Amino acid sequence: MFTLRCLVDNHSSDVIRYQAEHGLAFAIETPAGQILFDTGQSGKVLLHNAAQMELDLCQVDVLVLSHAHYDHTGGLDAFLQISQPGLPLYAHTELFRERYAIKDGQARSIGLHLAQTDLAQRVTLHLSAKPTQVLPGVWTTGEITQRTEFEGRSAHHYIRAENGWQLDPYRDDLSLILEAQAGLILVCGCCHAGLLNTLAQARRMFDKEITAIVGGTHLASLDANTLAHAITILRTNNIARSPYLYLNHCTGEHALAVLTHAFGEKVHLCPAGTVLRFD
Repeated sequence: MFTLRCLVDNHSSDVIRYQAEHGLAFAIETPAGQILFDTGQSGKVLLHNAAQMELDLCQVDVLVLSHAHYDHTGGLDAFLQISQPGLPLYAHTELFRERYAIKDGQARSIGLHLAQTDLAQRVTLHLSAKPTQVLPGVWTTGEITQRTEFEGRSAHHYIRAENGWQLDPYRDDLSLILEAQAGLILVCGCCHAGLLNTLAQARRMFDKEITAIVGGTHLASLDANTLAHAITILRTNNIARSPYLYLNHCTGEHALAVLTHAFGEKVHLCPAGTVLRFD
C-alpha cells in the first residue's frame, strides 16, 4: 500500500484548513518508510499543511527533490530544521547549478538557495543522473536523456554557459516511480523533461503497466495538436488504457479540461489536502 498526501499545490481542497501556493510537495507513505517528495515554495505552507493533515515530518526517512526550482525547494531549509540529522537526500547531480528566469532583460535566480557545502552538513547527499532506488519499491527515473517528444519548457528559463545565457536543458528534472501491485505509479514534480519522455523512461526501466500519473505535468503551453498527440500516447505503449490522472501544479487548466474530456472520470484534481491510496 502506498499513501500519497499532497502537502503543497497551487490550490487547496479546503481553503479554511489548507494553504495554497505556487509549488508542489508530496508526502509518500510506503511499506518501507516515509518519503518527502519536494518541499514547495515555502516552509510556512509546507509545515502548516502537514500539521493540518496530522503528518509528522520529523518521521520522514527519505527526501527526494525533483529538480532545483524554488517552487519545489523553497521549503527545504524549514524542513531540515525538524528533520532527522543525516537524512538521505536524493536528487540529480546538477541540483546545485544556478538557474534563472529572464524577463524584460532582468535575470532572477530561481534555483536552490542552499549551498552544497551547507546542505552536505545537514543531510546525506545521494546525487546521481541514473535511476536510483530510494526505498524498496520506489525509484527515481534518473535523468531523462532520451527526449524525442515535447518537453515541459518555459521560454524564460536559463542557465549560465561559457558563451553566455543558454536555455535551461532541465537535466536535473526527475520523477518517482512507485511499484504498486496493480501497476506503476508515476509521481511527477514538473516534468520539465516532458511527460511522454518521462513515461518512456519508466517503460524502459520496468516491464509493467503505468496505471496512474500523479503531480505536475507541465502541459499548460501545449498547442491543440500536441495535446491530442499526448492523449493518444497515454492510451498506448504499455500505459494502462485510460490511466488514472491526479494532476496539479503546472499542468494547466486548459490541458486538464481536454484530458477530462478524453478520459472522463479517470481525471482528478490533486490540490493540497488530497490523500491517494494505491494497493
